[in-house]
Amino acid sequence: MTEHPKHAEAHIDSIVKQEEEALERRSSSERLADSVGAFAGSLPFVVLHLVLVTAWLAVNSGQIPGVRPFDPWPFSLLGVIVAVEAVILSSFILMRQNRMMRRGERRDHLNLQVDLLAEKEITTVLQMVRAICGHLGLKSIMADKDIRELSKNTSIESLSQTLEDRLPEK
Repeated sequence: MTEHPKHAEAHIDSIVKQEEEALERRSSSERLADSVGAFAGSLPFVVLHLVLVTAWLAVNSGQIPGVRPFDPWPFSLLGVIVAVEAVILSSFILMRQNRMMRRGERRDHLNLQVDLLAEKEITTVLQMVRAICGHLGLKSIMADKDIRELSKNTSIESLSQTLEDRLPEK
């Protein structure tokens, strides 16, 4: 296992704890949807369906001696079962995706908060560095256009509005 700095380990532990708590807070229907969605997206699910459909087709096409077909060509019962299963499975998968999307949105909001805090902290540090450079008489650094621009406070509302104005409509 790779060694990480203590602060990084603390962040990893915090993220793991948040994920575990989110999993524990799931309702029974969310747990069921997750289980069904996870199984439906697995190789065993595909193999099981291939075996069942192959057996169904073999039985109902008269391929197995002594077994009377119960759903002859065009396999109407099989079609109905598959259609009903598709509706039910898609509902479970959508429930799972909706829950995951909500978790993703919460993470996005947290990331935005951290990004805004980092922006404020970095701007403050740049302002302090410029002040120190001014005190030390380092005029070339004080006059640097990029450093001067980056050390200005950023208006998040203004950035957001500018982005909104410039993004193409969908």
